[in-house]
Amino acid sequence: MKLTRIAASLIASLVVAGTAAAQAYPNKPIRIIVPFAPGGTTDIVARIVGDRLGKELGQPVVIENRGGGGGSIGAAAIAKADPDGYTLGVSTISTHAVNPACNPKLGYDPIADFVPVTNLARTPNVLTVNPKFPAEDFKGFLEHVKKNPGKLNYATSGTCSIQHMVGEQFKASTGTFILHIPYRGAGPALNDLLAGQVDMMFDNLPSSMSHIQAGKLRPLAIAWNKRLESLPNVPTFAEIGLKQVNDPAWYGLVAPAKTPDEVIRKVNAAAVKVLAMPEVRERLRTSGAEAVGNSPSEHAAEIKVELEKMRNLVKKQGIKLEMN
Repeated sequence: MKLTRIAASLIASLVVAGTAAAQAYPNKPIRIIVPFAPGGTTDIVARIVGDRLGKELGQPVVIENRGGGGGSIGAAAIAKADPDGYTLGVSTISTHAVNPACNPKLGYDPIADFVPVTNLARTPNVLTVNPKFPAEDFKGFLEHVKKNPGKLNYATSGTCSIQHMVGEQFKASTGTFILHIPYRGAGPALNDLLAGQVDMMFDNLPSSMSHIQAGKLRPLAIAWNKRLESLPNVPTFAEIGLKQVNDPAWYGLVAPAKTPDEVIRKVNAAAVKVLAMPEVRERLRTSGAEAVGNSPSEHAAEIKVELEKMRNLVKKQGIKLEMN
C-alpha cells in the first residue's frame, strides 16, 4: 500500500509539473522551421505570420530555413525535434502529401509524427513564363508547347514538390511533354526563370507576384476559385478546361508529435488571433495569399485529404521519386 501511495504521489507530481510547464509556456524563443529556401512562398508566409506570432506569445519567433529534398529535410527536422513547443514547423502540400505519396520510405510519417496547429494561409498557383517566351496568352502558350515536345522545360522547388506535381498534372491533362528541372527550393528556381535559364514555372503566387507586377514574368493561368482582382486578365485553369490543375496550395503550422495539448491550444489561439488582424491579412493578401486560421482538427483533416489525393495521382501517373 505504501509503494502504491508513493507511485500515485509521483504521478500526481508529474502531472502538476507538466501542467505548470504548459502554463509557463513560452518562456524562451520559439523556432519555426521552414522546410524550403528563403525567398519562396513558404518562407514569405512564415515570416509574415511569425513576426506577429512572437509578439502575441511574448517571445521572439526565429525562422530557420532548411531546404532540400522538396521540403523533406526540413520536415524530418520538425518531426525529430523535442516536443516541447519550442520547435514548430510549416506544413505544406509538398511536405505532408506529395513527398509521402512519392516516397513510401520517407524518414517521417506525415500523420503520426506531427500535431497540426492550424492552416495559416492558402495561395493560388500560377503558371508563369519569362517575357521572352514566344506566346502572349495561354492559347498561344499551349500551341507552342505542343509543337515542341521535349524542347521546353519547367523549374520547380524539387523533385516531387507541389510545383512538380502541378506540372505533371498539367502535362497529363494537356497531353504535352515538358522537361522537369528541379532546384533546391522555389527561390533558386525563380531566379533562373527570371534570368531566362528555364522556360516556365508552376509557382505559388506570393513568390512570383512582385516579379509579375514589375513585368519580369508573364502570368498565363492561375489555380484559384475565381479570377484575382490583382490579375483580372489572367484566367483560372478551370476556365480554360483544366479543372484538375485548379487546386490552390496551403501553408500550415505543425508541431512534433507528443507536444502537450495545452501548448498546441496556446499556439493555435495566438495564431488564429494573428491571422484575424487586418494588417496581417492585408500583408498576406498583398503577397497573393489568403489568411485561414482554423482548428488543429480541421488542419489535420486537410492534410489527410491532400495525402490521399496525391497518392492517387502518383499511382495514376506512375510518378517515381528520382534523387537529384
